[in-house]
Amino acid sequence: MFARSLFRKTASTGVSMRGLATTAVAPKTGAALNGTTKGYHEFGQYIAECLPRYVQQFSVYKDELTIYVAPSGLIPTMTFLRDNTNTQFKQVMDVCGVDYPTRSNRFEVVYHLLSVRYNTRLRVKTYANEVTPVPSVTPLFAGANWFEREAWDMYGIFFAGHPDLRRILTDYGFEGHPLRKDFPLTGYVEVRYDDEKKRVVAEPLELAQSFRMFEYQSPWEQNGPGTPNPKILPAEPAAETPKA
Repeated sequence: MFARSLFRKTASTGVSMRGLATTAVAPKTGAALNGTTKGYHEFGQYIAECLPRYVQQFSVYKDELTIYVAPSGLIPTMTFLRDNTNTQFKQVMDVCGVDYPTRSNRFEVVYHLLSVRYNTRLRVKTYANEVTPVPSVTPLFAGANWFEREAWDMYGIFFAGHPDLRRILTDYGFEGHPLRKDFPLTGYVEVRYDDEKKRVVAEPLELAQSFRMFEYQSPWEQNGPGTPNPKILPAEPAAETPKA
């Protein structure tokens, strides 16, 4: 069964699994997926040996396994993880992006997979930039449809082969991608309701003042961190009123 799964060809994607390494020793399911650091290292090594052309590296941090692949190897890797007997990651729980503006490939695309059969999770990471597309995994995992649309809307990550890649959170005609690090916090336009036109309008953003000074000190901290309360001395007795 394990050998057959390596050479399986999926009709939905047309990805052939021929040419993958067949010398990898299949891990014991209970030992490799038992939630221990050693088990995740063994499982990561197993995946890397099965997919030497696609898996660039793997890491285990706080008992969480992450494998790193190039965009060209994303579909074969995800197909293997979904269909192989020893993996069975049938569900994609999330697809998100991370922006690192100083990198040449500034976007990191992260896939969170779940194997119900083995009760374990796996993180797959790949990379892209503003002009390099990432293959869509929606043909493999239908649940990735809206996740990829959100990543496109928020970061501008283009997913090649997506059946309906359009914005999902922002309004029609929205400019830019809000979760990019270079996107201004104020945005580019102001959306408000116009009482005269009786509709919502978008206008260029105008700040009332170009520079604002923010006071971070609260009224209760004007005198610094403070000092311990002085020792309270007993009250002095009241002076006697002289008799008339």
